Amino acid sequence: MNYESFYKYSLEQPEDFWREQASRIDWYEKPQVVLGKDENGYPLWFPDGTLNMCYLTIDKHIADGHGNDIALIYDSPVTQTVKKYTFNEVKTEVAKLAGGLQALGFGKGDTAIIYMPMIPQTAFAMLACARIGVIHSVVFGGFAPHELAVRIDDCKPKVIITASSGIEIDRLIAYKPLVDEAIEVAEYKPEKVIVLNRKLGARVPFKKYDVDYGALVYGSEEADCVPVESHHPLYILYTSGTTGKPKGIVRDTGGYATALLFSMKYIYDSAPGETFWAASDMGWAVGHSYILYGPLLNRNSTVIFEGKPVRTPDASTFWRVIADHKVRVMFTAPTAIRAIKKEDPDGLLIKNYDLTCLKYQFLAGERCDVPTLEWYRSHIPVPVIDHWWQTESGWPMLANQMGLEPLPIKPGSATKPVCGYDIRIFNEAGQELPAGEEGLVVIKLPLPPGNMLGLWENEARFKAGYFSKFEGYYLAGDGGYKDTDGYCYITGRVDDVINVAGHRLSTADMEEAVSTHHHVAECAVVGINDELKGQVPFGFVVLKAGDDSPPFKIEHEIVQLVREQIGAVASLRSIVVVQRLPKTRSGKILRKLLRAIVDGETFALPSTIDDEAIIGEIQHALAKYRREQVS
Repeated sequence: MNYESFYKYSLEQPEDFWREQASRIDWYEKPQVVLGKDENGYPLWFPDGTLNMCYLTIDKHIADGHGNDIALIYDSPVTQTVKKYTFNEVKTEVAKLAGGLQALGFGKGDTAIIYMPMIPQTAFAMLACARIGVIHSVVFGGFAPHELAVRIDDCKPKVIITASSGIEIDRLIAYKPLVDEAIEVAEYKPEKVIVLNRKLGARVPFKKYDVDYGALVYGSEEADCVPVESHHPLYILYTSGTTGKPKGIVRDTGGYATALLFSMKYIYDSAPGETFWAASDMGWAVGHSYILYGPLLNRNSTVIFEGKPVRTPDASTFWRVIADHKVRVMFTAPTAIRAIKKEDPDGLLIKNYDLTCLKYQFLAGERCDVPTLEWYRSHIPVPVIDHWWQTESGWPMLANQMGLEPLPIKPGSATKPVCGYDIRIFNEAGQELPAGEEGLVVIKLPLPPGNMLGLWENEARFKAGYFSKFEGYYLAGDGGYKDTDGYCYITGRVDDVINVAGHRLSTADMEEAVSTHHHVAECAVVGINDELKGQVPFGFVVLKAGDDSPPFKIEHEIVQLVREQIGAVASLRSIVVVQRLPKTRSGKILRKLLRAIVDGETFALPSTIDDEAIIGEIQHALAKYRREQVS
């Protein structure tokens, strides 16, 4: 079946379409109802089915005779460790931890926070919770105590599972003191804290609520899988909100399992038994969907990577992991590729590794600029596939579905809507726009399986934030347009569109132009306040490693480049060369923070920032730039 007919089937007969996909899941009780509604009228998939995610990802494969196949590959360049776990070994670890949780009095419907680094025990903890119906909330390891406390007060976990430390390149971060401080600050107090001592030298203060992870697992009986309803929350995942308070995205079990298995086959074209690597963190949506649950549902070997694309030890790390573990499909953020490109612009390190095992390179998390895509394709001859989705969706909404019908790649586009997603472009009045006109990205209800059930205990915010603007449609919060072939282009968050003297301009388009300059490794363009024009664009660029070109020359050339490609209306006059851009730990550039710094506004340091020292670097470079402008 080709893309057009399959996609059309998914929209015109959604219940038949998803009934067929759900039949690939091994249910305890097979659902008779495909699509229902919750008490608030929100679509609910497979409401009368029961299943268990841990069973589907581990026990089922053992029952099918694959217990000795490799399930997890732990690769940690920061500790110089590589360890592989079979499905049998994972089941033992998970079942005993689940038994320990039960012995402590925790069970179906309880919540748990998992605050750990990228180690196998993080996966074990998530699967152990899923095994007995405990709703897990993974918080990125190293988050500040205040941010952890906010999440404790919101989801009220009975238990926190943590480790003694994480490692950021060459820096040891003691987790236990951060957890203790968060509990002290929080109004709600968890009953227990389970601590895995990694024995790397970090301080591990003991509290009365502490339980040793190793002793708990050693002394516990293996727990069986507990059947849960399809709509039982598998997890809560917090994402940033416009009000400053994080939003707790709630994910179901049955719809999510169905959607992930669909995506592994039809989007990623990943065959059972192959190695799949999502170079992300378990604390993000990518980590949940494509480090853990998606690959294991599909019986893939999945890589848990504790390191960075550069400096662990150098820009060849990704290529080494691909070659060592015979990775067939890889998924990472464009930021990671840009970081590698900056350190190794000519791709010399790539030549040291046999990458013939690699079939596809998927990119997501932010818009992929054309130069980054072209650089990758010029050095590694595999399809480079940009695709788009959100924490809210849990799996891709736009993609080139490689397991269905690979379509021609158009640089800058995330290709076409994935089956089940009726994606449209609206103007502010709710009118659908023709091809070529940029507007608001919306999706007609019902959203397909796997999308969020809601926001944790906040129905009002759920409705107001996503469904109040256009009746019957989900508001994605991103801008975009379609071309005459139906390809979709995501231009960035709506608040990244600036108004220059009445002209609405996309900073993403300007970044696209800036990034074509041969000296630029990465860039960010933001809209800053201007008395005359309302807003004007302001650019930050990072030069390629070893580039010692005079900044004033680069700045002048970039201004001319943008003028030629976009026109004088773009008004980009200010370019500052910096050493690094402020980013989240998942690699997204903190543009709102950059705007505040340039405008001289007060700002709260984002909890997700990768390195606070970058703020001082940016402020210093900006001050120097302004002095030079005056002189």
